[in-house]
Amino acid sequence: MIAIIDYGMGNLRSVQKGFEKIGAEAIVTADPQVVLSADKVVLPGVGAFRDCMRNLEQAGFVEPILKIIAGGRPFLGICVGMQLLLTDSVEFGLYQGLNVIPGHVLRFPEGMKENGEKLKVPHMGWNQLNIKRPGPLFAGVENGSNVYFVHSYYEMPDDESVIAATATYGVEFCAALWKDNVVATQFHPEKSQDVGLRILTNFAAMK
Repeated sequence: MIAIIDYGMGNLRSVQKGFEKIGAEAIVTADPQVVLSADKVVLPGVGAFRDCMRNLEQAGFVEPILKIIAGGRPFLGICVGMQLLLTDSVEFGLYQGLNVIPGHVLRFPEGMKENGEKLKVPHMGWNQLNIKRPGPLFAGVENGSNVYFVHSYYEMPDDESVIAATATYGVEFCAALWKDNVVATQFHPEKSQDVGLRILTNFAAMK
């Protein structure tokens, strides 16, 4: 059973529907005990880092998340759910994350350009993946595949070896992470059509 953490800050139903499309059992739950009993766990996230982290703490999910990861169960972070795995974020100040993967969440620089055109922030829409380490997440996914992003901040892990894929929007940024049983995507697999469903299938198959 896959548990999708409901802490008031995620596009929960669309993530659940993505798993339903591939025939995987996934439930949305606001109960930390249900999360602790799951075989695999998904942490989605939409909104500001500080609000997401506060809600996680108030709902009692921080300790269960750390236990699940330490225990080796497959864990997937999506969008802000990926950012929360890092040490801290500079969004609206400096806020501490879960520190599962040492590193920082930074804002896209002002004045980025591509072909002479100023790039808008947030980065919103389809972009190509540069797959660095296929690992468990990208089996069967072609390098250069397009996935769907919506974000103004990006991750910079201290250890570059955990970067599973990058994308480029003014700067090359970390689009996916992989460390042991933890995988995470800055993009939204549930909105990334067939490529996204392949990624969800790969996560559902992790052991």
